Amino acid sequence: MSNTQARVPLKARKVSFSWDDTPLHWVPGDPFTTHTINVLHLLLPAGERWFVHVYKQVLPLIRDDRLRADVVGFIGQEAMHSQAHDEVLPHLREQGLDPTPYTAQVDWFFEKLLGDRTLPPGRARRWWLLERVALIAAIEHYTAFLGNWVLNAGELDRRGADPTMLDLLRWHGAEEVEHRSVAFELFLHIDGSYGRRVRTWATAFSALVFLWQRGARFFMENDPTLVDGKASFRDFYVRGRRGLLPGTGDMLRSIPRYLSRGYHPAQEGDTEQAVAYLAASPAATAAERRVS
Repeated sequence: MSNTQARVPLKARKVSFSWDDTPLHWVPGDPFTTHTINVLHLLLPAGERWFVHVYKQVLPLIRDDRLRADVVGFIGQEAMHSQAHDEVLPHLREQGLDPTPYTAQVDWFFEKLLGDRTLPPGRARRWWLLERVALIAAIEHYTAFLGNWVLNAGELDRRGADPTMLDLLRWHGAEEVEHRSVAFELFLHIDGSYGRRVRTWATAFSALVFLWQRGARFFMENDPTLVDGKASFRDFYVRGRRGLLPGTGDMLRSIPRYLSRGYHPAQEGDTEQAVAYLAASPAATAAERRVS
């Protein structure tokens, strides 16, 4: 595994996907796995729009030209991620799953609870900005974890998962691995407080677990093909053991890594693997052809 991140400019790949042939249960015979991963389409667009909004406020505080370039590239990639997942939502509606009740809650979380506040210029306003930068660093630890997982989730292929959906997930996951160090390095650059890192990790982890399980329950309860659809932690644990979802033990072991004082995201994932996937991804290569 490569533990060094090559210093190549980050670029947004303007991908597009066609969902005409993607079934409701794109992991055949497994609505729970399908819908647990589908939560990404509801959770990520609002979160990544929020990342972009916060980082545009931070740009004037960056004193390192290389880091500034990385942050600009990060903003471009995150904006494209948000758009790509947003485009799945009409497909879900066509199949009888209207995500609006859940997405309204997610929008409130990012736009209101974590949005801009009416604070006086100076210390209070800067404190809130630094808190959100640290929150993004913690969240990006888990998006990189998930990106690394999906790049290596061969069981999804063996179960016949829809190739277009897998390409969306792996294109996104590969870019998360590719830019995995940016959020943490930005946090170190403008603050780096270990106490803030621990505090915001606890907030981010709790929020992600809460929103994800709520989203999985929403999908299972509203799937028009299911009678009395349920989502449980046991379902998640079992599918993690089978390789269909991230393993619970792997997720728990990621916690002390992030909280270690010597942590750096370059320790997570494999840049060479991510770049290799981006060079082969049907959507990413089609995007390259359109701009060349």
